[in-house]
Amino acid sequence: MCRRIAEGTRWSKCGHFQRHLVVAIMDCNSSRCERSILHPKSCKDPECIKNFGPDVQKDVDNVRDECFQCRAAAARTLQA
Repeated sequence: MCRRIAEGTRWSKCGHFQRHLVVAIMDCNSSRCERSILHPKSCKDPECIKNFGPDVQKDVDNVRDECFQCRAAAARTLQA
């Protein structure tokens, strides 16, 4: 399964990653993966992998806080 190499921000308190940019595609070299250069263009097999695998996360920024979603969830919990 091919994967994207993504650059982004790592939120250190919750560990989440916020992708900003996909900088490259890592080819899995499988003829069974539709994203690979080795996948035949004429292939009609519905069993071939259609999606990318999990991103390879490259941290370009670290923030010592929780991400926006985690802060919003914490705020909703306090209001309830």
